[in-house]
Amino acid sequence: MANNPGSIQNKGKDLASSVGQAASDVKNKAQDFGSAAMSQAKDTASHLTDKARDAASGVADQARGAADYVGRRAEDATSAAGGSLKSLASQVRQNAPHEGVIGSAATYAAGALDRTGDYLREQGLSGMAEDFTGLIRRNPIPALLIGVAFGFLVARATSRRS
Repeated sequence: MANNPGSIQNKGKDLASSVGQAASDVKNKAQDFGSAAMSQAKDTASHLTDKARDAASGVADQARGAADYVGRRAEDATSAAGGSLKSLASQVRQNAPHEGVIGSAATYAAGALDRTGDYLREQGLSGMAEDFTGLIRRNPIPALLIGVAFGFLVARATSRRS
């Protein structure tokens, strides 16, 4: 059998067409696979972002809860300190002399302890902070000078240890 140049050409064209179609199919499959992989990566990233957000929210809630607990405990401790001061004032009144200079000083000290105890019990730590803030606002220059002096003393005390 003689191979006819026209039939070889036709077979070559058919082969080239089949190879071209296969390459096109491979290209389309690669694009589909890449698109699916990209979609899967986006979904995974979105899922991880949601998990991280949930974890951060949980940590923030726990930190808020811990801060609330510490705040309540500090308020309770302040109130308890106020009660202790009032008790101390009562003991000073009972055990100190009632007459003379020492009696007057003891009565004054007991009154001061009583007033301080009442203040601590009624105002608590938050009330003290508000009063302190108001004091600084009413007297900014003396507060600034006290702060500078305190900073100087702390710096001096810590530099001696080094």
